[in-house]
Amino acid sequence: MESQFAQIMIALRSEKGLSQQALADEIGISKGCISFWENGLREPKLSNLIALSKYFGVSIDYLAGLKDY
Repeated sequence: MESQFAQIMIALRSEKGLSQQALADEIGISKGCISFWENGLREPKLSNLIALSKYFGVSIDYLAGLKDY
């Protein structure tokens, strides 16, 4: 079962037309990390949440599913 974070990640990445590899390259992590997050197998550490928040222009609360965009 996908987590809310996973669903948000997939939606944001898809809206930008990015592959998992392209997003990983943009924020300086491995494609495997993106895959684990999107499949609900792992959660990102704070530094990665900050990078995602800045890249997508959304709050960490939004990424965590706590607030609407």
